[in-house]
Amino acid sequence: MDLDKAKEALNGFTAQAEEIIKNPQKLEELLQQLEAKLKDVPKAGDALSRIPLMISMVRSYITKEYTEISPKVIVSLVCAIIYLLKGKDVIPDNIPVVGYVDDLAVFAAAFMINEPELQAYTQWRTEHGKA
Repeated sequence: MDLDKAKEALNGFTAQAEEIIKNPQKLEELLQQLEAKLKDVPKAGDALSRIPLMISMVRSYITKEYTEISPKVIVSLVCAIIYLLKGKDVIPDNIPVVGYVDDLAVFAAAFMINEPELQAYTQWRTEHGKA
C-alpha cells in the first residue's frame, strides 16, 4: 500500500472519527480496543513504537489537558485507529506478519502527516513532567 492509498484509507473514516471524538466514552473505548489489539501485533519498527504517543495525545486532547492542537489532527489520528480496528483490510490481518502491512502503512501515513504535532506534544509532555 503506497502513501496515497493510505491517505485515502484515512480519509474514509473522517465522519466516523469526528463523531467519536465528540463522545469521550466512545473514544476511550476505541483507545482501549487499540491497546488490546496492539498486544497481538508483532513489533514492527517506528510506526508501532509511536502508537502509545498517539494514544496519549488523543487522550490528553479529549480530557482538555492538551489543547494546543487542531481538531483535524485528532480526527486524522482517530481515523488511523478506526482503520486498524474496523477497517476492511487490503491484506487480511490473519495472514502472519504480512497481514499488518496495510495497517502499518495507514499508521505511517498518519504519523508522517502529523509529525510536527506529535513532536510539539512530546515537547509539551517533557515540559510538564509527563514524559
